[in-house]
Amino acid sequence: MAPIPASIDDTITLLKTQNYIAGRDLATVAFLSLKLGKPLFLEGEAGTGKTEIAKAIASALGRRLIRLQCYEGLDTASALYDWNFSAQMIAIRTAEVAQISDRKALQDELFSDDFLIRRPLLEAMEPHPEGPPVLLIDEIDRTDEPFEAFLLEALSDFQVTIPEVGTIHAENPPIVILTSNRTREVHDALKRRCLYHWVSYPDFATELAILNARVPECADRLSREIVAFVAHLRQEDVFKKPGLAETIDWARCLIALDVVTLDPELVTNTLGALLKYQDDLAQMAGSEAARLLQEARMDLAAE
Repeated sequence: MAPIPASIDDTITLLKTQNYIAGRDLATVAFLSLKLGKPLFLEGEAGTGKTEIAKAIASALGRRLIRLQCYEGLDTASALYDWNFSAQMIAIRTAEVAQISDRKALQDELFSDDFLIRRPLLEAMEPHPEGPPVLLIDEIDRTDEPFEAFLLEALSDFQVTIPEVGTIHAENPPIVILTSNRTREVHDALKRRCLYHWVSYPDFATELAILNARVPECADRLSREIVAFVAHLRQEDVFKKPGLAETIDWARCLIALDVVTLDPELVTNTLGALLKYQDDLAQMAGSEAARLLQEARMDLAAE
C-alpha cells in the first residue's frame, strides 16, 4: 500500500505511474481530495478520463476499487445491501424439518452476517486490509433526486443504518470519487460536500502525451496527426464529440491496419472508432474528412 502523496507534484508523478497524464489543475484538486478526505466530484463530457482517474488512484495506492455504476431507477437496496432471500428460505425449511421452535434464535440467524449481501456503498465502509478503498460512484447524473438525497446522507457522516443490524460507521472513510456526464444537473447540496472539478478535453500537448503513454507503439508522426485531426473534429457540430477513449481506440485501430500516415479514404473508413451516431458519420465522411485532415496538417506544419 503506497502512502497518500505529499504534494501536487507527487500526485502528478503518482498518476503517471499508471499512465494517467493529469494537468496541474486536476492534480491539485485530486491531491486536496486525498489530503483532506473530501469526496471528489468530477464533471465533464463522456470520455475525458473521469472514471480512469479513480482506477489510476486505486492502482497507484494499492487500494481496492469499488465501483457503483449508476443508472435510472437505482435504489438504496442495489447500492447498499440486500438479504439473500433464497438462502433464508432454505434455512427456514431446514428449521421446519428439524422442528426448531425457537423463533427468536431463527430470526437472529436469518438476519445475521451470513445472509447479508454487501453492495458497493456498504462494502466501501467496511475495513479492508490494504486500507480504505476507492469508492467510484460513476455517472451520478443518471440517478434520480431521492437517491441523491440518500447518498448525501451516507457521505456526510460515512455511516448507514440497516434496520435488522444497526448503524454501520466507517472508521476509515473510503476515498470517494463521483463522476457526472451532466445529462442533468446534480443537486447543489451534494456538490457542496465535494471538491469540484470540470474535466475538459485536453489541449494538444496533453492529449499527445496521453496517447504516447497509452499507445507507445504508435509512431510520433501518426500520433500527432491523430491528435490534430481529433481536435478539429471536436470543433464540428456533431452529436457526440470523441473523447480521449475514442482517440486511443482510433490509434489502436490504425496500428492494427499498419497505417503510417492518414489519408482521407482511410479516415472515412475508420470514423466509426471516433463517432458513434450514423448522422455524425454521414456528415463527416468523404470531403469533410479530407477538409479536417488538411486543416490538421496545416496546424502541424505551422508549429
